[in-house]
Amino acid sequence: MTSTPHHPDLRSQLETLTTEAFRPELAEIDRMPTLDIARVMNGEDTAVPAAVAERLPEIAAAVDAIAARMARGGRLVYAGAGTAGRLGVLDASECPPTFNTAPGQVVGLIAGGPDAMVTSVEGAEDSAELARADLDALGLTADDAVVGVSASGRTPYAIGAVEHARARGALTVGLACNSGSALAAAAEHGIEVVTGPELITGSTRLKAGTAQKLVLNMLSTITMIRLGKTYGNLMVDVRASNEKLRARSRRIVALATGAADDEIERALTATGGEVKHAILTLLADVDGPTAARLLEDSGGHLRAALAAAKG
Repeated sequence: MTSTPHHPDLRSQLETLTTEAFRPELAEIDRMPTLDIARVMNGEDTAVPAAVAERLPEIAAAVDAIAARMARGGRLVYAGAGTAGRLGVLDASECPPTFNTAPGQVVGLIAGGPDAMVTSVEGAEDSAELARADLDALGLTADDAVVGVSASGRTPYAIGAVEHARARGALTVGLACNSGSALAAAAEHGIEVVTGPELITGSTRLKAGTAQKLVLNMLSTITMIRLGKTYGNLMVDVRASNEKLRARSRRIVALATGAADDEIERALTATGGEVKHAILTLLADVDGPTAARLLEDSGGHLRAALAAAKG
């Protein structure tokens, strides 16, 4: 890669990143017995939750800001390259079946597009312009929240996404695994989970990727809790799209209400399989249309709808 005014020699840049640091004590790992390698790797991984724990206040602040935007109809958009991008796409793709989010409500953008999920798209991560184009294609608004994800914290695609989103008035979060990162500095909410040098030098799909997965789990899950997508710790907005999820729906209604199986079946039938509505009909003794109205009036928050039903 040639040097530019903005990016001095990349090799010297990488040498300053803890995620790229060389571990001389592991220089002969390829000569160790397999079980010993597994033990070392497992030991490395145990440090990741502690690194995340140090950033919980920043994560919580980001969640509250994201939830406030989404409550106004905004979207949660992840943007990253390589492993970071794939993790964002994964998290986004799991929100509709888990929380019944609308299509496009949580979006994962990966440098190079869908092909980059399974193959390396040459040069895509180095393009801030590509990030801007991807966000413009979404019609970004000030109600949206954009989370740039990059282990190094210097990936132009992630930084470009955050800078462009911020210029549009959207909420911005920068998730990196090095301190003093350009990505965190560019975002309104910087989250730097410093996981240290990797077992295999520079392989940030390992500890850094695990840390990113944990943080993205928190950002989406706790945001959905704040938006009323759960009742206690029950997935009351689950979409029953297959037999396993239909069985889970019946179990969730049973746990929430203690009702008999035949009552649960009647409630789910009367509400078109909507778990929240079924629970409300059973706990508040109202019919399906009334449950739907109460939930609409409460913005989908089951606890608030129950309180309103009981007057």
